[in-house]
This record gives sequence, structure tokens and C-alpha cells, in this order.
Amino acid sequence: MQAVQEKQEQRAEHLKGYLAAGATLCIWTGFVLVSRLGGKSALTPYDVFALRLITASLILLPLAGSLLAGGEWRDRRLWALSLIGGLLYGLFVYGAFKFAPAAHGGILLSGLQPFLITAIVWLIAGTRPTRLRSIGLAGIAIGVLCAAIPYFTHWSPELLLGDALLLLASVTWALYSVLAKRWGFSAWTLTRAVALGSAVLYLPVYALWLPKALDAAPLSMIVTQGLYQGVGATILAMIFFLRAVASLGPERTAAILALVPVTSGLLAVPLLDEPLTAWLLAGLVFVSLGAYVASRPNPATNPLRS
Repeated sequence: MQAVQEKQEQRAEHLKGYLAAGATLCIWTGFVLVSRLGGKSALTPYDVFALRLITASLILLPLAGSLLAGGEWRDRRLWALSLIGGLLYGLFVYGAFKFAPAAHGGILLSGLQPFLITAIVWLIAGTRPTRLRSIGLAGIAIGVLCAAIPYFTHWSPELLLGDALLLLASVTWALYSVLAKRWGFSAWTLTRAVALGSAVLYLPVYALWLPKALDAAPLSMIVTQGLYQGVGATILAMIFFLRAVASLGPERTAAILALVPVTSGLLAVPLLDEPLTAWLLAGLVFVSLGAYVASRPNPATNPLRS
């Protein structure tokens, strides 16, 4: 009887984990689409980034008492993470979506993360990828090449710039992820420190010197960007992600989130009126499958298997 009850509790816990992972998938997919929507609007990339930081800061500042009282804000590593995963990532990613379509964002942001994180860990810690992970990384490489093939026939400097910025954003986020894990900060500490630290570094510069177009954008667009970027992408996505990892483990969660390139690329067709070519579709499929395989645990060596 006790075994049956424990099995039911485990199923209920897994269900909560899958629901949390699904919520994270939806938010991350929406991030790509909403960011591209902002990029196609009158708002400048600097406006979108400022709206994200202002909204997140207004919510997180009243909750930052322990961060300030405990002296953690003096830690140079937190400021480095704010610079890498907050300031640089935000400038690169919102600048990219002014030129690059959402499908490219799905591939180069979410799809490349397993590849880039593996490369950075190899460089920093000397840890070589397993055979299974190497197969997945090969699939990611094929997918990126498929998405890049149309450049040989009809590329533009603007699209090339957008993809270059997406690649830089992906590299900075991968570096941020590796350093955050290596330095051992809690997710709640990072959520507050990166948002508030980025706001301190960026908002004064934005207010004084950077170009703005808030008066040219409708109020609905400003509210959408502020709420989604500041609340959804910065706060809620982290909460759901951690809940999924706690219930399912990091490997299963990462495997589910490998669907972001597919969901964002397909939804961009009806919602943003973006084309879906055969090459791009092939790229979406290869990157997603490769990311899924690369995120699977190695049963022989991985102690986190669940």
C-alpha cells in the first residue's frame, strides 16, 4: 500500500515538473516572438532593453533586502555576471531582433546552447563531451549549416548583422550559464543581482545618451514589451525552470526545452508573417533533435540521471 502511494506521489511530482517545463517552454518561445515583434516596431533595441530592466527592477528591488544587507552586492563575480548575462546579452539580443527573423533566433539562441556550453566547459575545465553528446552536437552543426545555406543565394548585410548579434548573444549567455554554475550562486540571488546590476549599469547611459523612440510606439507595444520582458522572461521563466529541474532533473528539462527552435520558428510564420523555407525548416529540425540528444543523460557516468 505504501509503495502504491509513493508511486502516485512520484507521478504527481513528475506531472508538476512537466507542467513547469511546459510553462518555461512557452515563455522562452514567447521571448523569441515578442522580442522580434519589438524589433519590427518603432522601438529601438535600447528601448526594449530599458523596458525590461525598469519593469524587473520595480518588482525585484523591494525583494532585494537580503542581497543588499548581506553584502553580496560587493562580490565582483556578481557584477561580472551582470555584465555578461545582463548587459551584454541584452544589448546583443535586442539589437539582433531588429534585423533577424524569429526562426533564426530560435536556432542561434536556444539551439546552440548545448554546443556552446560544451565548448566553454571544455576550454575552462578540460571536460570532453561524451559520445552521445558529440552526436547531438553534430546534429546542431548540420542544422546551423542548413539555415545558413540561403545566404549563398540571397543574403543581405542586415540579416548577416542580425545573425552575428544573435551568435554573440548566445555566446554571452552560454558563458554566463557556465560561470554562474561554476561560482555556485543561487538562482534567486542571480535573478535579483543580474536584473538590478544591469539596471544600474545601463539605465543611466540609456537616459542620457542612447537613442529613444518611445513616443513613436503605441502604448500597447510599450506595455507588452515591459511586462513580457521584465516579468515573463526575467522572473517567471526562472521560477518555472527551477521547478521543472527539481521535479524532472536537468537532463529531462533541457530535452523538453530543446523544442524552442521548432515552436518559435513555426509560430513566427502565422504570427509575424515570416517565411519558412525548406532549408530553414531542416535547420530547425536538426538543431532541435541535436539539442535533444546532446541534453540526454549518460546512464553510465551521469549521477544526476532521473
